[in-house]
Amino acid sequence: MESYTNFAEVYDTFMDQTSYEDWADDVLLLMTRFGTARRGEGDTVVDLGCGTGKLTELLAEAGFHMLGIDLSPDMLNIAMGRKLDQGHDTVYICQDIRELELAEPVSTFVSVGDSINYLLSPEDLGRMFRGVCSYLKDEGIFIFDFKTLHLYRDVIGDATIAEDREDCSFIWDNWFHKKNNINEYDLTLFIRDPSAGENLFRKFEEVHYQRGYTLKEIRKAAEEAGFEWVFQMDSDSRQEVTKDSERIMAVIRKGPAPDPERNDEE
Repeated sequence: MESYTNFAEVYDTFMDQTSYEDWADDVLLLMTRFGTARRGEGDTVVDLGCGTGKLTELLAEAGFHMLGIDLSPDMLNIAMGRKLDQGHDTVYICQDIRELELAEPVSTFVSVGDSINYLLSPEDLGRMFRGVCSYLKDEGIFIFDFKTLHLYRDVIGDATIAEDREDCSFIWDNWFHKKNNINEYDLTLFIRDPSAGENLFRKFEEVHYQRGYTLKEIRKAAEEAGFEWVFQMDSDSRQEVTKDSERIMAVIRKGPAPDPERNDEE
C-alpha cells in the first residue's frame, strides 16, 4: 500500500503535539553556527521529505528561499495550500530523495521528522547522502535528524498506539523486525466524511516501513559519501547523545573541491 495518501489528510492533526517552531529554531541556530546561508539574501534551502510544508514555510518566513521535496503528492498538495495561505514563493517538487535532481547547487539541505528512517537499506542511505553532496556548494551543510535503533527496538517495540479525535481516529500497530532493524507500522484510520453525514467515518489502511539506525551507521554512510561530520545532539534534550537517545540531530559539511593545480608532492 502507498504511504501518506489518506494519512496526509489528517497528518497535521495527529502531529499537533510536535513543535515545528522548536525544530525551526534548532535548524536556524545550526545554520547560523555552521552554515553560510543568510536570511534575506536569496539563498536557497532544500527541505528533504518536507511533508505538508510546516517546517518549510517557517524557514521561508525566516527569510530563506525554500525548495521542498517529498514523494507524496497528497502531502505536497497540503504544502502548496499552506504556501498560498502564507504568501511565500516556496517551490515544491515531487521527487524521491534517493534520486535528487536540482537545477543548481545550494548551500543548505535540511531534513527533520522521519524522512531518513524511510530509507530502508544502507544502500539507499548512501544514495541519498551522495545525491545531497553532489548538489551542495563547497562548504555547504546538511542538517538532519533520525530516529535511533534504540527507539524502535527498545521503546516502541511491538506496541499498539491509538488516538481518538473528534473528526478522526487511528490505530497504529508496530512490529519490529530484528533481522533488518525495520519497524512496520500498520495504520488504520477512521476519518469523518462530512459529505455523507455527520456521524459517518470512512476507514482507510496504510502500511509504513522505517529502519532504525545507529549513530555509527549514519556517520559511516555520510563520511563515505564525502561529508565531514561536524556536530550531533540529542534532539529531545538538546544535550549530548547517549545510548538512550531516541532521536538525533546532526550537521555534516561538504568539503571543498580538490585544487586541480595542487601538486601533492610539493
